[in-house]
Amino acid sequence: MENSIIKSQAYGKNLVRVVRVVRHADGWQEIADYTVCCLLSGKEFDSSYTKGDNKLVVATDSQKNTVFYLAKTLPAEKVMTPELFAAEIASFMVNKYAHVTSCQVKIITKPWERMRFDNKSHPHSFFREGKEARWTEAVVSKTNPPSASSLSTSLVSGFYDLEVLKTTNSSFVDFWRDELTTLPDMPDRVLSTKVLCQWKYVSSDLATLQQLPFDAIYAGAKRNTLDAFANDPRAWVHASVQSTLYVMADRILNEFAAVDDIYYALPNIHYFPFDMSKFGLKNLQQDAEVYMPLADPSGHITATISRPAKGKF
Repeated sequence: MENSIIKSQAYGKNLVRVVRVVRHADGWQEIADYTVCCLLSGKEFDSSYTKGDNKLVVATDSQKNTVFYLAKTLPAEKVMTPELFAAEIASFMVNKYAHVTSCQVKIITKPWERMRFDNKSHPHSFFREGKEARWTEAVVSKTNPPSASSLSTSLVSGFYDLEVLKTTNSSFVDFWRDELTTLPDMPDRVLSTKVLCQWKYVSSDLATLQQLPFDAIYAGAKRNTLDAFANDPRAWVHASVQSTLYVMADRILNEFAAVDDIYYALPNIHYFPFDMSKFGLKNLQQDAEVYMPLADPSGHITATISRPAKGKF
C-alpha cells in the first residue's frame, strides 16, 4: 500500500511556438513571436498520479490547441502584448475547467526589429538586431616553395546568423508534383531565414587586397541582402528562396568589382498556418493569421553566384 503523498503537482504543454500576424488595411503588418508554457494544477489531478485515473486530465495537446485558438479569436491588442496574452490564456483555463485550481502561463517573446530603409520603417519585413557575426579567412601560400619571394593570397569574408522575416511577398507555387507531393501551393506566406553569406575577393595579391574598403564591402553586402529580401521587385516576381538568393548575390556583384563570387546558404525556417478547421475557424491561405513555426526539418537552399568569365577583373 502506497503511503506517499503528493506535495505539489502541475502539468501541461511546454515550448508551444505560436506566431500572430496582424495585417492592417494600409499594408502595415505586425508580428508577435512567442514560445508558450501552460501548466495546470488542482487537487483533482492527484488521482492521475496515484491511481492512473485520467478522467479529469485536460490533454496537453488540448492546451496547445487552446493557445492557438486564443491567438486567433482574441482581439489583436490582447495577443500582441505578451503580458495580456498570458493572462488571457490562464483566465480561460481556470474559467473553462471547474476542477482546475491554477493555471501558470509563461511566455518568452522572440524579438523582431522592423527593417528601415532611407530612414523609413518597412511595413512587413523584420530582422533580429545584433545577432549576425562577421568573419573572414585569409590563406597566404608560397607559389614556388620553399622560396617566399612569390606569395599568393586567398581572402574570403562573410557573415552568418543574420535572421530575417517578412510576413508577405513570398510564395512557392508551380513546383514539381507527383504521388509523394503533399505540400499545397502557397501564393503568399511568411518567409524567414538565417542568412549565411560569404564572398571571395578577385585579387590574389596581398598588397592590392590590403587597399580594399573591407568595412564598406561588408556593410554593402548586408545592406543588399536586407534590401533584396524586403524591397527588390525581382525577388517578388517568383518570390521563392532561390530567386531571392540570386537577387541578393547579383546586387553585391554589381556594386563591388573586388568581389569574385558569393556563396549563400538560406535555410527556410517554416512558419505554417495552424489549421483551425476542427474548431470551426478559417486560418489557411488568405485567412492565415496564426502560424506554427517549425525549426526541423527545414528547407536548405544554397548557391554560389559568380561573374561571367569575361567579366572578371
